[in-house]
Amino acid sequence: MNIPVAETAGVERSGREATKTISHLDSIPTTKGGKSVRRYILLACLCVMLAGHGLAQTGETGDVDAFRQILEQDNFSVQEGGIGHFDLIKLYDAGALPSAYGNNPATKYLAYFVPPAPGGTIDEQIAEITKTLGMSGNTSAFWNLGPDEAVIFVGQTPPECRYFGYDNYLMSRTYGNETRWIFANMGDSLNNQIIKTEGSPGDPYNQTTIVVATADRGIDERIRAAARSAGYSDEMMNTQVFPSSILNMGLDNTSDTFAIFIRPSLFTDKQVGDEYIDNTSATILRVTPKNTTQLDPYESPDMRVKGTGKTELDLTDDLNDLRNAILEKYSNLSATELPTAPGFPQGIDAIQRGIDAVGPSNDATYLWSANQAVNSPTPPFFDTTQYYDFLRNPPLTLGNDTNEFIIVYGVNHVATGKATYSSFTLNGADVWNGVGSITDADFSGTAEEYLPDNPNAKYLYVYKIARDCEGDPHCFELPSGIGSYGIEPDQPIFILWRSYLESATKTAPSYNEIVYDRAIKFEPAG
Repeated sequence: MNIPVAETAGVERSGREATKTISHLDSIPTTKGGKSVRRYILLACLCVMLAGHGLAQTGETGDVDAFRQILEQDNFSVQEGGIGHFDLIKLYDAGALPSAYGNNPATKYLAYFVPPAPGGTIDEQIAEITKTLGMSGNTSAFWNLGPDEAVIFVGQTPPECRYFGYDNYLMSRTYGNETRWIFANMGDSLNNQIIKTEGSPGDPYNQTTIVVATADRGIDERIRAAARSAGYSDEMMNTQVFPSSILNMGLDNTSDTFAIFIRPSLFTDKQVGDEYIDNTSATILRVTPKNTTQLDPYESPDMRVKGTGKTELDLTDDLNDLRNAILEKYSNLSATELPTAPGFPQGIDAIQRGIDAVGPSNDATYLWSANQAVNSPTPPFFDTTQYYDFLRNPPLTLGNDTNEFIIVYGVNHVATGKATYSSFTLNGADVWNGVGSITDADFSGTAEEYLPDNPNAKYLYVYKIARDCEGDPHCFELPSGIGSYGIEPDQPIFILWRSYLESATKTAPSYNEIVYDRAIKFEPAG
């Protein structure tokens, strides 16, 4: 497969990279039989330079087939996987999972589907998940990784959207005879403000990139050398470090299980975005050395620091004024103010305590309508109705009465500059099915009705959740009667707020610097 570039200058750059690779050929190891691969790589480098004129005419750079062949010549076993939409509600409806695990309806998650290591097999339940999603039966979204292996993404980043991030996760870990679901991110996300691509700085969308996920520096360097020889430049290469100091790398039954997900959110052109989700132009490769390798594990990388010191706290009085205006408008109804709390632990915290983190990203803060956070170990693929009872007790439901609704309000974290995008989602509290997201794109002007003379109203929002929204432009109509894509009138509900990526820090806003979002349930008195 040939991957296009935006300009022919990349050919000249490829030639320079090939020259650089030639000068480092002495570092390339020999094959098991003692036959050197340096001659092959030298030939490949010369081909890149000599083909420059032809590449410039066709507007192409980098060749994944050549990349794979060079890796094989460097004595790696290379297996191809795939990338696909990890549709949690589809998996729940098909009976492949017992829960939707808090899916975000504003995001269609993509997952790496990775073949097992040479000679390995796929677990039966995981194979059913793969089959349900229409992926190759010999791949899995949940996989082990040896300390000297790598998984590689080669292809296009998502098209223009408000946010995307590549996150690597520790999914499960064995403690004695007990296997626990951890679902914790292992560090920072590779997001649209950080990722290196073939495009110029500041243009991360729909660009060719290489992402190497590995625990080992030496393996990473060999992969990068092969990529340069195949025509890719260092400027588009990224490494996602698996920090082996906190992981149980390996291929046996007690080794950690991993996953990598991509979160593209709020595409500028929805049709183009949907096409990318359905037909992602990318290749996933699992790379395993055929010979014993001297390990050179990466240190755990530094993480981006959250917080700028600038807070939203001065808007607290304005938010309280908004609360009073909402209560006054609906004073003929009974009001129940819902609690708000951070929902999930940080990934590294969860790994150290052996608890379920429920798949967070370092690029987001998570709040929900509950009075406590997840703080317990769970088994793999657990039934959420058996855990986290505090989300359903006391139950929050939404009936069909026109005077029964929920008002969600708060600070628009995008308007204050604390987030790139923010949203809230309506979820069933039993199987955690997210059925609708309202984003900051819907918030503009919604608080002025309640605070017409307050200049800070532009930093606030108000939104209504009801079964019938007729005549109300700032209302989300909660669906029912459509299975897990809706929430029934007697099904308990919780609200989940997400705020992604403060531009100043290129990571999540600090919980200490945002004003928590709020919600009030209204219903007829008595």
